[in-house]
Amino acid sequence: MLGQLDRHLNNQAKIPEKTSVLFYKPIDGFFVNTHLLWPNRRVTTTPCGQQHVNNSEQLLFACWRVAQKRLAFPSQYHTFSIRLSVLQFPRLSIMQKSFQVGTKTFVLDQDKAEAAFAAKKVINGRDSMTFNLLPLKYQWAYELYRTMKANHWEPEDVPMGKDIEQWRDDRVVSDQERWIIRMGIGYFSAAEGIVGDNIQHVIRELVTAPELKLVLGRHAHEENIHADSLLYMISSLGINPHECEAMFEDVETIVKKNEFVTRISKGLRRDLDLTDPDNKKLFAKNMFTFGQCMEGTQFYGLFGMILSLYRQNKFPGIGQMFRYTLRDESNHIELLRNLFMDLVEENREIWTEEFKEDLRATMAEGVQLEKDFIKDCLPVNAVGLVLEDFLIYIDYIADRRLEGCGLAPLNPGITNPLPWLAEMMDIKKEQNFFEGRVTEYQKSSALESVDDDDL
Repeated sequence: MLGQLDRHLNNQAKIPEKTSVLFYKPIDGFFVNTHLLWPNRRVTTTPCGQQHVNNSEQLLFACWRVAQKRLAFPSQYHTFSIRLSVLQFPRLSIMQKSFQVGTKTFVLDQDKAEAAFAAKKVINGRDSMTFNLLPLKYQWAYELYRTMKANHWEPEDVPMGKDIEQWRDDRVVSDQERWIIRMGIGYFSAAEGIVGDNIQHVIRELVTAPELKLVLGRHAHEENIHADSLLYMISSLGINPHECEAMFEDVETIVKKNEFVTRISKGLRRDLDLTDPDNKKLFAKNMFTFGQCMEGTQFYGLFGMILSLYRQNKFPGIGQMFRYTLRDESNHIELLRNLFMDLVEENREIWTEEFKEDLRATMAEGVQLEKDFIKDCLPVNAVGLVLEDFLIYIDYIADRRLEGCGLAPLNPGITNPLPWLAEMMDIKKEQNFFEGRVTEYQKSSALESVDDDDL
């Protein structure tokens, strides 16, 4: 495949529009799926194994780069990202329309089946209670579901003995470091539930394609695991649970962060006519807010602080659980970004300059709320914890989220002030605390490291 693409690129400086590029021979039973994330996506994958493309010269080059393990192709705002995967499937065959079993004949309507597939949409799709996943239209959703399933973890499997010792020892950790842990537990103990509730009772209720409902159900399940992990941390450290509830209600910066997302969630909890472009925008904004602003940006200040402590060998159990949580969050961000992009692609009338600026303003509001919250988490600098670095990091992460959705950044050219976080996010291999040996906490069929550039 690489050789074919390479020759195509070298031999043709200008490839005609709407070129069909053959990525495989159907007889070999391979299916190549390409998922393209950019503002004006023009790619679909057909069952016959051809990739139909517009602007094909750029697409071919992007595929060539991706096949070499490169995950980004720079465009106007570095928003062109592409995922290429080769999956082994049974050989493709012509649909059998009639079956003779004994004296009975069963006839299948191919036109009706193909019409049902064509009617699959993010919203306003085919109304059916059969939850029939096949044939998959949103292949990326099923792939992501399998990745998320392979990443399953249980909080009780992470030892907390060292954390308990350090929590009680004033010579090891400072009050400032304990405060960061309290703020982390206090905020996330309910914030994870807010996300899960919105996924289950808003987004999953409104999408119509079964494979999208499948992966969103997994997303909601993982939010339950995260909430459970926080209960495990609270009980292990002996923190009074009323403290967490009080922090959630009484710390003003936490209250404002929660109001920011809950008002957007509550606005969709009603009978909604999703043929109305204004309501489509509200739904797209909900996906953007929860995926890119909340999980994708507002979670990252505390992630960075707690992983900074973990880097100093403080609170290893809590740090490990936050690393597992962060791995999950990277998939949630991708899920909601893909869903957002597909919704926009199927409803191009909502992608106006006014709507784009509304989304950028929403991100700007979320960033300011997160910066205020970070100042409460870190009222004084500590070892390895510098307030200004975390404030810049939030600007950096926010721009990454905007660019990933085809939107202009708020701070063009900003760089990552915390490059060490990329290493901390690589959780392919972990240290077993009891045996002192390396273990792999993931199904071996799906081991992948998470890199900061992918988040």
